[in-house]
Amino acid sequence: MVEVGDKGTMNIAGEIAAKGNAYSTSFGQFGDRTCYYDAKGLDMRGDIQKIAMAGMKSFQAKALGPATGGAGTAGNALVPVYVDSRIVDISRKRTPLVELIPRVTNIGLTADYNRLLVKGSAYTAQADGATPESDDEYERKSHQIKYLYSVGRVLGPMQAAMPSYILEGFNPNNSASSSAGFGNVNVPNAQQVEITIKAKALKELEENLILNGDSSSDTTQYDGIIKQQGTENVKDKSNTALVWSDIDECIELASVKGGMPKLGVASPGVITALRQIMIDVYRVPPTSSEIAFGIPSAITIETNVGPIPIIQSRFLSNDSGAKQLYFLDTDYIEMRVLQDMMYKKLADTNDSDKFMLKIYECLIVRAPEFNCFIDNIQ
Repeated sequence: MVEVGDKGTMNIAGEIAAKGNAYSTSFGQFGDRTCYYDAKGLDMRGDIQKIAMAGMKSFQAKALGPATGGAGTAGNALVPVYVDSRIVDISRKRTPLVELIPRVTNIGLTADYNRLLVKGSAYTAQADGATPESDDEYERKSHQIKYLYSVGRVLGPMQAAMPSYILEGFNPNNSASSSAGFGNVNVPNAQQVEITIKAKALKELEENLILNGDSSSDTTQYDGIIKQQGTENVKDKSNTALVWSDIDECIELASVKGGMPKLGVASPGVITALRQIMIDVYRVPPTSSEIAFGIPSAITIETNVGPIPIIQSRFLSNDSGAKQLYFLDTDYIEMRVLQDMMYKKLADTNDSDKFMLKIYECLIVRAPEFNCFIDNIQ
């Protein structure tokens, strides 16, 4: 057996055998039967360890790794792509008014109703005096039912290949409060994904029309709250900041005409301004309350007609000088519905399934005089 004397530490990296076998990986260029430790004081195990570590690294560089196996969509043909099962809806908008406004069945293609404008006056008279009658004044209002559609089509290969997904933050739970989150929706296949997304798009269209619908600019739309309210009971800020007296004056406009507003709708910037007024001026912390359908308000204010919860709407302008705050007497606002949301399968075209979702409806504001709003807030 050949003994190795005190040779010092070897240049390990340069002495690893090119063969890459187990022996050279462990011992480098040490010859066969070389003694690297004995009880007489010879101990080269530290050098051997360094050689082994360098050898293992050399061996691993030649093993199967991310850089080997061929190119693929993940950088390696042998490593599959693992796509997150969650799809986040970054276009999401809450749709509280869809649920808060009563939905009333309607027969026919128009929604018609009467309004009593003037009651015949009552009077005092002498006993057995003349008793002339007085006439009442009425008017008939009529709104056309309009038609809302959302159409989708799913190709056959997509139905066969697409896995299940989770639409994350998709369901708004009918909430307009920033503290209430969006729920997730499980969609097991491509068809269900398309139907769910189209249904949400239809509800967002409905929410937008409830506020911003304008039949004069688009005859396929019904008139929303803004159009039907017109200039009735408006407090115009003319691009100036909101102050608390504006709210009192606005509510008074509706109150003197018999209105009892029960719900406020505002853009996010107006909610922020209201909170600052309550905290900075009145030292009152904003409170929230729960209104119909379990929808929490963003803020509740006290007025001369009682507490009014206010919800945020992303469908109202949040631009400076164009912000709005509406106070609504919801007892006199209805969605007249000829046909609520319905799924209908359409004719197959090529290798695909086509469908539509549809709603036939219109909004009626039976007494704009009972509502009021602050317009053009800075």
